[in-house]
Amino acid sequence: MDFTISDKMQTVIEMMDEFVDKELIPLEAEFLSDSAENFQEKIEEKQQKVKQMELWAPSHPKELGGMGLDLTEYALVSEALGRSPLGHYVFGCQAPDAGNVEILHEYGTQEQKEKYLKPLVEGRIRSCFAMTEVDQPGSNPILLDTTAEKKGDKYVINGRKWYTTAADGSDFTIVMAVTNPEASQYLQASMIIVPTGTPGYSLVRNIPVMGHKGEGYFSHGEVLFQNCEVPRENLLGPEGQGFVLAQDRLGPGRIHHCMRWIGVCKRALDLMCDYARKRYINPPDKNLASKQMVQQWIAESSAEIQAARLMVLHAAWRMEQEGSKAARKDISQIKFMVANAMQNVVDRALQVHGGLGMTDDTVLAFFYRHERAARIYDGADEVHKISAAKQILKEYEGKKVK
Repeated sequence: MDFTISDKMQTVIEMMDEFVDKELIPLEAEFLSDSAENFQEKIEEKQQKVKQMELWAPSHPKELGGMGLDLTEYALVSEALGRSPLGHYVFGCQAPDAGNVEILHEYGTQEQKEKYLKPLVEGRIRSCFAMTEVDQPGSNPILLDTTAEKKGDKYVINGRKWYTTAADGSDFTIVMAVTNPEASQYLQASMIIVPTGTPGYSLVRNIPVMGHKGEGYFSHGEVLFQNCEVPRENLLGPEGQGFVLAQDRLGPGRIHHCMRWIGVCKRALDLMCDYARKRYINPPDKNLASKQMVQQWIAESSAEIQAARLMVLHAAWRMEQEGSKAARKDISQIKFMVANAMQNVVDRALQVHGGLGMTDDTVLAFFYRHERAARIYDGADEVHKISAAKQILKEYEGKKVK
């Protein structure tokens, strides 16, 4: 297993790191302010710069206008961009659009690709993904109340979704709905494209996350479908294959998330070390960095980041070499390991900053609010631990241990 970074990728990562440092981190104070004006215009200006640098859409295929990076290469990119909340959005590889691009590219019809995929990759429109429901456990995608009933040449969709990330301002959603209720449980649901201007589709609200509801791309919506009619040709992939498409979408997505979280960890560690060195508690020679407790936090954080990083890169490598099924255990393990490492590192960094850490004068409070959900979305920690344990125990079936 060779994790050597090619000269080309090293250059790409260095360019992205420099862009994040010089162009995005200085924008964060305005981003964190509730009174920011014309912020989206500034984001679009940065996006144009990224396109001019030919670094746009690193995870998307070249034939669609992206960089065409493989999974391991993109994992390294995601780490670099994850250091700022603005990174992935400015570089055109943000969730949920990135996952929607993948399944549209794999399963979309030519008409769907022309109408939705092309402008999505180009960054001219945004999308969202409506799967999680208020009254059903999000960790089990086969339990859905939302239905899509066939009537003539249309689907009539009824149901309520929430935590539909970036629904505010999206041009279309891909909704998971039950189309075949009499089929076996894994063949009941389908994915259907719903333009957000369709009658019967409504964004009820942006859900406040720890007191902040957000707006635009940086929001999580509650979405209602009330007799929402769309043509049958809006079906994405085969009918009844929604669960299969969801797994195809979520596998690589977990690699993307985990490496983004590594970027969050590295930024938090940078802030922690920098503040510990310059925060004097007994001038001129005693700063926070001189305290063994803080030194312990720094050492533990650095070790946890390195361990988590290598686990994710190994999972990405195995997924590319052996496929998603062979890497199931690895993906489950990185999901809960990296999410917890990130929570630990961000919490320590916030603690070192004291009262300052609780404010939005640094990005730490934003990370603390929004990344806590990492232990819940895409499968809660407990679900992934159970899944990993079952797979580990299977390895012992018929095995004699001496």
